[in-house]
Amino acid sequence: MIYGIGTDICDIRRIQASLERHGERFAAKVLSDAEMATWKARSARWPERGVRYLATRFSAKEAFSKAIGLGMRMPMTWRLCEIGKLPSGQPVIVLHGVLKEWFEAKGLSAHITVTDESEYAASFCVVETSSTVRP
Repeated sequence: MIYGIGTDICDIRRIQASLERHGERFAAKVLSDAEMATWKARSARWPERGVRYLATRFSAKEAFSKAIGLGMRMPMTWRLCEIGKLPSGQPVIVLHGVLKEWFEAKGLSAHITVTDESEYAASFCVVETSSTVRP
């Protein structure tokens, strides 16, 4: 049963402006440790690709926060929600700490997709529960 859906579109130019204003601190606020390592590697080779990576993660986390119905309030935080990927390249939600505990206690599972184009990054998330009654 669907627990919630969320979608987000992010202007990549806004992410670029935030990076210019706040530097690496902005990325460190949004990205988990694993995502931060990927962002640094991509940014070092091709800075535009690093900005796009950050924008897609920002967008995906926003979509996920909407799908679970919390927005950006506890237990949902930027760094406790990670967007990983399977060997096939499919994006997956990886949760940590109290967010993971909250999510698992509700018996939820999530599906996420991300995309980016010249000026925008977009994401769509579906969260399901095995329960027939929404908690």
